[in-house]
Amino acid sequence: QVQLVESGGGLVQAGGSLRLSCAASRSIFSFNAMGWYRQAPGKQRQLVARFTSGGTIYYADSVKGRFTIARDNAKNTVYLQMNSLKPEDTAAYYCYAEAGLNYWGQGTQVTVSS
Repeated sequence: QVQLVESGGGLVQAGGSLRLSCAASRSIFSFNAMGWYRQAPGKQRQLVARFTSGGTIYYADSVKGRFTIARDNAKNTVYLQMNSLKPEDTAAYYCYAEAGLNYWGQGTQVTVSS
């Protein structure tokens, strides 16, 4: 059983920064991919950023140049550094991991005020 525990969400003004963390219960090398989705009220869940075990990194167009996904292998932790935040970034952010099945964290709320 895989557990993903997110932290780092909160309330920030537009233009500010937050860093989300996702701690996995096992080595992140065991996953084919890891990343972050977000879901705003009334909208579909959207892939924000992900990296694969092969080294491919993806960013949604809406966050390119502002968000950075990173990982600390020793800590089995994935991060999402979010800079220049906009009100439209407001959403619940979910960490996920692929290993045959998809595993999800519980989500962390990010609210950006204008």
